Amino acid sequence: KIKVISRSEEDQTKELSTDVRKMQRNLDPLVHPFERPREYVRALNAVKLDKVFAKPFVAALTGHTDGIFSMTRHPNQVNCFASGSCDGVIKLWNLSTLKETANILSHNGFVRGLSFAPNGNSILSCGEDKTVKLWDLTPPDYTCEKREATTVYKGQHSFTSIDHQLNSLTFATSGTDVSIWDQTRSTPMQRLTWGHASVTRVRFNPIENNLLAACTSDREVILYDIRANSAVQKLITKMRSNATSWNPRKAYVIALANEDENAYQYDIRNLKRAISLHRDHVGSVLDIDYSPTGDEFVTGSYDKTIRIFSTDSYNSREVYFTNRMQHIFSVLFTADTKFVMSGSDDMNIRIWKSKASMPMGMIAHRQKEQLEYSDKLKDKFKEIPEIKTIAQHRRVPKAIYKKRFLKNVMHQAKKRKEENVIKHSKGQVKERKMLSEQLVTVEK
Repeated sequence: KIKVISRSEEDQTKELSTDVRKMQRNLDPLVHPFERPREYVRALNAVKLDKVFAKPFVAALTGHTDGIFSMTRHPNQVNCFASGSCDGVIKLWNLSTLKETANILSHNGFVRGLSFAPNGNSILSCGEDKTVKLWDLTPPDYTCEKREATTVYKGQHSFTSIDHQLNSLTFATSGTDVSIWDQTRSTPMQRLTWGHASVTRVRFNPIENNLLAACTSDREVILYDIRANSAVQKLITKMRSNATSWNPRKAYVIALANEDENAYQYDIRNLKRAISLHRDHVGSVLDIDYSPTGDEFVTGSYDKTIRIFSTDSYNSREVYFTNRMQHIFSVLFTADTKFVMSGSDDMNIRIWKSKASMPMGMIAHRQKEQLEYSDKLKDKFKEIPEIKTIAQHRRVPKAIYKKRFLKNVMHQAKKRKEENVIKHSKGQVKERKMLSEQLVTVEK
């Protein structure tokens, strides 16, 4: 008798309506003795292909006639954001079409701060002409048809930044002090001060809405609670902090962009020591912004580069630059975390991929699974020297490379000195404090 193997064609082939195919696989490790070497080769190839397809630059938005000093994203619309330049012009942009949707001549002088209202139908701006202006926008394209501001709030001194509280009509401005405003009132409801220095940046906590952080010109970072009408605590660092950003997933974590070329993350429950230090820049860090997931943040620096850091890694994951790009005054993540915007002194807004080798547009389900599988393999073998060297290699300008090398030498010398102090202290010094490169003072 002859037995014929009979298989159903429908069981062995994929359906036309879907891209899912059936796979028969035995997961017993004894059947796959060469699984680890095979996965290592796949991980090595995946890391190499990332370098081949790494094209992070997407587009440049032109239209401003002066340096871009401030940017903010729309709270509800993923493809909408606003930018303000040093000549007093505010522009609203559509990321889908890469076109500007509105051009507002707002202030005489710098546009120091921008913030959308929580409903997204209006935008607040502040400038050096001692005014805060409210502009109404027309959805769904969010254009501004009126040439005059809906409401003008006048102050006694010029403003340096602005931020809106979530789900309320309250917003805060910084200048000689921190002022708390209501959209329905023409004068501030509260004035918060601690010390005599001017405030350069203010930022509300996105989770604990009544908590805000303020950076001052004399190296202080002050936390205020607007319900108590008083400051909670003050952090005094070795050098001035230029910007702050709250982690959108962890209400107690704040990041600082500092003048000493480093970015810091602090836990506000214990400000005596930074929880992480990120030291890849070789110039003053001018702006910082968390991704909406809270896993990464982007920094812009005076050294004309943009770096993307993971919150649990001290070294940058990506570094972006162009030959024409100047000092980075403002950086911003998009709401879907796929892109990063940078505003520089050369009047251009540049759009970058958050992952340099990420494919653009729609991808098939099978391709998405392949990318996820490659990411898992790269994470699994990330400590292998050959893969680690390829993954961490980044091309940077020669001047930055030399400064980075010198900074590493100085860091190693300081680390060696501290280790020698501990070794010969006869137990008086029990732990290294390399994370606290800054000399910090906490006041309550």
